Amino acid sequence: MSGEITRAGLKDRFWETKPMEKLSKPEWEALCDGCGKCCLNKLEDEDTGVVVMTRVACRLLDDQSCLCSNYPIRHNFVPECIVLTPKTIKQTMYWLPQTCAYRLVYEGRPLFDWHPLVSGDPESVHRAGVSVRGMTIPEFEIDEDDWEDHVIEEPT
Repeated sequence: MSGEITRAGLKDRFWETKPMEKLSKPEWEALCDGCGKCCLNKLEDEDTGVVVMTRVACRLLDDQSCLCSNYPIRHNFVPECIVLTPKTIKQTMYWLPQTCAYRLVYEGRPLFDWHPLVSGDPESVHRAGVSVRGMTIPEFEIDEDDWEDHVIEEPT
């Protein structure tokens, strides 16, 4: 997230006034709070459709920054990584974290005070205990059959 968008966000709160489909690419990217929860592998119950989080993280997640270590070229390494856009959010929202700004904005709800666009500080998400900093296990260390042993509640 660029400091420029953070300062602009504090001033004009673009996410409250612009429809999602009108956001610029930097504005769209700035909505990401850097919690890392979307990069956790999830399990979906085939019968109920309920999705749960695991502490098993995508191989590209940096456990300390909670950001993708190769975001611009992530699809070279993780082809199945979902690209979230205003056009795809409705179909992919079921797996987004409850605290996710993309979900909140889509649902017409306000961002939390700890969101970097509101607080002006990218560390606020970590101080609030909402991120996955320090709690993940890289997916290459856990057999996929054992992921259900690592189910967690969403940090909120």
